[in-house]
Amino acid sequence: MNLGRHSISSTNPVNVLDARFDPECNIFTATTQAGFAVYRTHPLQLIRKRELTGGTLSTALPLHSSNILFLLGGGPSPLYPPNKVILWNDALGKEIAELEFRERVRGLACRRGWLAVSLRRRVVAFQIGDTILRYGEWDTGDNPRGLLALATAPYSTLLAIAGRQIGHVQLIHLPPCPLPAMTGPPSSSPPRKPPPPPSKHPVSIIAAHATALTTLSIPASGRLLATTSTRGTLVRIWDSVTGKLVREFRRGTDKADIYGVAFRPDEQELCVWSDKGTVHVFTLLVSGSTNRQSTFSPLTPFLPLPKYFESEWSYAQYRIPVQSAHISLSSTSRSSAADLPDEERCVVGWIQGPAEDPSLPGSTPDHQLIALTFTGGWYRLSLPKLTGHTKRASGSVSPSGLVSSSPPKSSQLSRAHSVSGSSVTSRADKGKGKEKEKEREKDSRNCTLQEYRRYGRWDGWG
Repeated sequence: MNLGRHSISSTNPVNVLDARFDPECNIFTATTQAGFAVYRTHPLQLIRKRELTGGTLSTALPLHSSNILFLLGGGPSPLYPPNKVILWNDALGKEIAELEFRERVRGLACRRGWLAVSLRRRVVAFQIGDTILRYGEWDTGDNPRGLLALATAPYSTLLAIAGRQIGHVQLIHLPPCPLPAMTGPPSSSPPRKPPPPPSKHPVSIIAAHATALTTLSIPASGRLLATTSTRGTLVRIWDSVTGKLVREFRRGTDKADIYGVAFRPDEQELCVWSDKGTVHVFTLLVSGSTNRQSTFSPLTPFLPLPKYFESEWSYAQYRIPVQSAHISLSSTSRSSAADLPDEERCVVGWIQGPAEDPSLPGSTPDHQLIALTFTGGWYRLSLPKLTGHTKRASGSVSPSGLVSSSPPKSSQLSRAHSVSGSSVTSRADKGKGKEKEKEREKDSRNCTLQEYRRYGRWDGWG
């Protein structure tokens, strides 16, 4: 696909109140003032829509790819009271049950047969079947964001909620998640066996941050936990069984409101997005890691350097453009795109994208990102191809293997003659050369926009 003259304009922006992926990112839901709709994530396709009269929704949470959704009233004119969760069967097109609480519902998480509801200072778990059974309830500290996360893979058990103290996380283990229902002929492969129980009793509390939490994220398996705090500079990865800190990533140096963290399905990478409008991608691999680090990081075991110098920075990123700007996606306009005003709020998920060259033998699909903005933008992003090890430089550093890190040859630099007649390299040209090299290195870390579409209109998208 030739993207050289593709552009993004502000044609008929859509006001999306909320967008949610299902646990596998196969589908996503979008709520607007007209109702809600369900889309196939890739290729983008409107599956069904529900126009609701009498009010608006704040959330339409899909239960995997089933016909069941959990609805919350909200927005400018709430359709349901804020203390109710509505179970909606979209095959029937109607409500089938409701859960009522004594206070406003702050957050929801679901998996097959289960729903967890977060209130201001407690979390309640329900078993969802032919009947709805209240399974358990746990107290939390003040949790205005309604933070909670559920592992969704077969046989997973983890429920992560806010702790009673600021910055703490409680880890709760529910009964194992069941296998998905068979929809086709029986498989010839043997049935999947549950994993062996952990050799140690899992920890129940992790003191993750010194300040209040802003996000809790876990992969489908529940083996890891990602946390961020109100400082918005660090993302910490924890082992959910031992409670030990596995990795620590730096999003940036300035304060930000981190909106979310998403693990790649194979747990080799994760992405982070915030109010800065930039999606950052980190690798979780230790061997041959391509995350960027400071030049001084090898000295930290020997010198009392600040912890900043041990930080790992993202190896790739993408800046979400504003819809009000007309942005060319050609390589010549990247510098102008960097000067855009406020970025948009978005939610990001992982998909298995098409292979770079399907005609090649042994080619496999690539992991790609789908970013949904709350003004109706659908972005499919591919990650930069990295080889070798990370080039280490302080602050803004970039992976090697994409751009040569060797200095320009002397014959390529203009020369000025000194009074003695000897030739010296012009300082101005040196500066220009470094700036150009930095610009090339920055471009080599950028995710590539493969496809841009619009969603959120009930009469289609384009």
